[in-house]
Amino acid sequence: MLAFPLQMGIPGGPELLIILLISLVLVAIPTYLVYRDAKRQQNDNAALWGVATLLGGLVGNLLGTLLVVVIYLIAGRD
Repeated sequence: MLAFPLQMGIPGGPELLIILLISLVLVAIPTYLVYRDAKRQQNDNAALWGVATLLGGLVGNLLGTLLVVVIYLIAGRD
C-alpha cells in the first residue's frame, strides 16, 4: 500500500499567495499616493510618476517603490 502525504500540490501554495497579495498591496498603495499627489500638484507627468512607481515596485518590490517615491519627492514636485 502506498502512503501519500496529506498535502498535495505546490508546496507552500497558500503562503506564496499571501506573500504575493501583501506585496501587491505594498506596491499599490504608494503608487496611488504618488499619482494622487502629483495630480493634486497639477504635475503634467502624474500618470508617468504613477507608472514609474508601479514598475519600481514590481521590479524591486519595497526597495524599488521606496526609491521611486524618494526620487519623486526630490525631483517630481515643482
